[in-house]
Amino acid sequence: MALLVNRRGEVDFVMAGDHRGIMIPSLEGFRSSSVRFKGLRLIHTHLTSDGISLEDLTDLAMLRLDCLLSIEVGGDGLPGRIGFAHLVPENPEGTFWQIYEPAKPAQLEQNFLAFIQALEEEFARSQRIKEVDSRERALLVRVETDPRNDASASLEELKELARSSSVSVLDSIIQRRSQLDPRYLMGKGKLADVVIRALQMGANLLVFDHELTPAQIRSVADFTELKVLDRTQIILDIFARRALSREGKIQVELAQLKYRLPRLVKRDSALSRLAGGIGGVGPGETKLEIDRRRVRQRIHHLEREIEGIVRARDLRREMRGRAGLPIISIVGYTNAGKSTLLNALTGSAVYTEDLLFATLDPKSSRLRFPRDTEAVITDTVGFIKDLPRELFAAFRATLDELKEADVLLHVIDGSNPRFEEQIQSVERIIAELELAHKPMIRVLNKEDLMPEKALVHNLCLRYKALAVSALAPETLRPLIRALEGILDEKEDLDDGI
Repeated sequence: MALLVNRRGEVDFVMAGDHRGIMIPSLEGFRSSSVRFKGLRLIHTHLTSDGISLEDLTDLAMLRLDCLLSIEVGGDGLPGRIGFAHLVPENPEGTFWQIYEPAKPAQLEQNFLAFIQALEEEFARSQRIKEVDSRERALLVRVETDPRNDASASLEELKELARSSSVSVLDSIIQRRSQLDPRYLMGKGKLADVVIRALQMGANLLVFDHELTPAQIRSVADFTELKVLDRTQIILDIFARRALSREGKIQVELAQLKYRLPRLVKRDSALSRLAGGIGGVGPGETKLEIDRRRVRQRIHHLEREIEGIVRARDLRREMRGRAGLPIISIVGYTNAGKSTLLNALTGSAVYTEDLLFATLDPKSSRLRFPRDTEAVITDTVGFIKDLPRELFAAFRATLDELKEADVLLHVIDGSNPRFEEQIQSVERIIAELELAHKPMIRVLNKEDLMPEKALVHNLCLRYKALAVSALAPETLRPLIRALEGILDEKEDLDDGI
């Protein structure tokens, strides 16, 4: 038998089970702040003298109960000793709960209300909520199955993605396994530890550095009251925040809907936590109460609008072709400095910030060369490792603009310790777009942040790149000459010379 008792001493639930356990009902109606407990204590009988079990402790943590009391039942049906346990705040020992020595009922003299108030105050003092302004406070989680991979580097990029979404990262957790768990991605016991860690620190969001399957998201969300997002969802939310043009908003909404459609399978409190994305930024009509039919209708409508955008692009492309101006397209990893370079080359005022995907909408400007010739130079959306396929498909119309480019300008953040991986990611996408045959100039940007000049020189030789700093116009002259030379050579070929 088990009781759930509130802080007024009233019994809210009575449950009966068997020797294997007791099913606890949904506690959805009770408070769910990450700072406070549920306001319920669980009192239940044990038919053995084993004391409080790991399953009991998991329920204590997952349900954020005030405390847990386990009453031994003797063969004569009379109560024996009582076990007592409660959660503890973050501590140097890394413990999650405190278990007291079992005692006889008459020995329990605890003032429960004073105790639970003091415990909640201790949790509030230890949690890191006061250190951050963001409403979203996250733990980042990665499960690594390849011992050769640098899991910490991948989590660093996820941390930057979270920062770009105005999410405060409280901690990062890596679990190494031989293979991913098909249900929870990580082991259930480790997931329980992660959830308790989130409670101790005051996190209200779990962000996985993976693309979770619909079944995995449902399983993890059912396991915890925390909001659950994956890497793809974070990137989609960034795009939803940054898209300013009508075209960009349509493309992002289409990607969001295609991502969420297979995840709209049932209505329950766990799935309701998937609805808003970061800070509630969503594509408007994609709340979980919308059924699949309406979502498909919306997708079909947006795809027709995208077709109209493609036709308009083709028309603008024809007009540029008649003008006879060559086209230079800037490509590169997100936050490599593409927009800053565009501003430096053309005197434009495109928005720039040290954030991933700070600008999404393509920008075009005219570049005037010293010999009084001109070209159109276009900045495209930044690439990233494992670009979500929904975004890749939605932005295909934008990326197809690269097919008309006469020259690709691949901007590389030379100051990033993982710039070699970023080069491979960008050029893999270029190959997927069937653009590898295009003339390309590699530009090693942020030379000013690379103090070893000999290293810069060697990297330029190794990758056949030009070193520049988009913040220092005097470093751009070799790049301008290289662009002018390639365009002159192409014009001579077109003229049959």
